[in-house]
Amino acid sequence: MSTKKSETMKFLEETAGRSLTLGGLLESIRLGEEKSQAGFAKKLGISASHLCDIEKGRKVVSPERAARFAKILGRSPHQFVRLSLQELVDEAGLKMKVSLDDAA
Repeated sequence: MSTKKSETMKFLEETAGRSLTLGGLLESIRLGEEKSQAGFAKKLGISASHLCDIEKGRKVVSPERAARFAKILGRSPHQFVRLSLQELVDEAGLKMKVSLDDAA
């Protein structure tokens, strides 16, 4: 992770008062775009209630779906997939941090 990304992550986590999750990232993007949950969910191809569950941490998103969300939103999939994988690791009760590298 580059220094700039590390600083961005640190800022987002300090602002939110907690570790960044995929749901938190999606909520931040949605609010930044000034979209309702219903409108943003439609853009992602999911229901508003499903988006609400993701944003509130009640649902975990698969890495494949996270990459698809990134593509729909015109973002790099790295952060989306990393956050998705981190949530799976956290849910398993493992004390590990996920990092990603590009495939060779």
